[in-house]
Amino acid sequence: MNKRYYSLDVFRGATVALMILVNNPGSWSHLFSPLAHARWHGCTPTDLVFPFFLFAVGNAMAFVMPRLRESGDAAFWKKIGKRTVLIFGIGLFLNWWPFVQRHGDSLVFKHWVNPENPDRGIRILGVLQRIALAYCFASILVYYLREKWIIAVSILILLVYWMLYVVFGGDDPYSLAGWFGTAIDKRILGVAHMYRGEGVPFDPEGLMSTLPAIVQVVIGYLMGSYIRTHGQVGWLWPKLPVLDVPIYKMLAGLFAIAVLLYIGGLFWGLAFPINKKIWTSSYVLYTSGLALFVLGVAIWFIEVLNIRNSVTRFFDVFGKNPLFIFVLSGILPRLLGLFRIEAGVGEAGDPLYTTPLRWFYTEVCAKAPGPPEIGSFCYALVFLGICWSIGYVLDRKGIYIKV
Repeated sequence: MNKRYYSLDVFRGATVALMILVNNPGSWSHLFSPLAHARWHGCTPTDLVFPFFLFAVGNAMAFVMPRLRESGDAAFWKKIGKRTVLIFGIGLFLNWWPFVQRHGDSLVFKHWVNPENPDRGIRILGVLQRIALAYCFASILVYYLREKWIIAVSILILLVYWMLYVVFGGDDPYSLAGWFGTAIDKRILGVAHMYRGEGVPFDPEGLMSTLPAIVQVVIGYLMGSYIRTHGQVGWLWPKLPVLDVPIYKMLAGLFAIAVLLYIGGLFWGLAFPINKKIWTSSYVLYTSGLALFVLGVAIWFIEVLNIRNSVTRFFDVFGKNPLFIFVLSGILPRLLGLFRIEAGVGEAGDPLYTTPLRWFYTEVCAKAPGPPEIGSFCYALVFLGICWSIGYVLDRKGIYIKV
């Protein structure tokens, strides 16, 4: 079957929308617990968003790869190489953007390595960089290997990744201090170019934890290939007695695999904890199972029952320009952060300043009745609405920015 499922676009758009929502709260100090990442081990709804998107990347790959195989090796390497470099480069650009920062009353250039503090600089890795690397290596696997070998290599990657913890992780291999990948990131990337959100140099999108992320994309590809070759949409509703056997068999297969992956992740998590920040192998299986279940439900409602409404259209807008809208959601706050608005006078008589988005949060959203988490969430919704509006205008004009 060569038809592309609309539900896959909605699924991808929903993941982009949720990524923007959880990345842009009014205040990081006021988050509803489902909108915060797990402190270390465990998995919250927010921890599902990134692996769901990688899974969606693999789904899309399943519909593109047949054409690349027909075009030959040269076309494949040109396409994959170009996309990998561009996505990685855009992620690096986003980390550096807007190239200047406020220092008192002046703007100073953001150096690659801070000349005043050599341990600080521009972060090299990030969300887009992980997408680029996982996409690149997953594409190579699925292009050159048959399906049974793709599965075998994927299992081997997850097992070897686990063994690396055991061999190099020390007394507590699953802790922040015992995580073996930090030493590798420090040696290759340098301390100045690593994330410090945990208070120490530690990159949740580090080099070693990208290995299991590759498998996440591969699982998405395998499931997308299964959908493409086994599903035939017959627009059954309201004629349910006239059963379209292929799509029912396909959905039954999807849900069965989803359960196996989910349970496999849970059981593996007893020995190899489910953890997003170090992207454990159990986390890959657990989140892939949930992603597949959600996708199966979406296929049932959107493709089988042909339900298409304001909800699907809302997410479809994000799905049509996913990379552009996600990058825009990172560019806007950083750019507006350079502008200052007077916000009163300090104790010493000096003027106080805020930024446009900070002013909107403190003066509008934060004054919403109820706990402060409500105001923080309202700000995130408004920001999401702004991004959607821009995507909607692009969609209406038929402008689709792809890499």
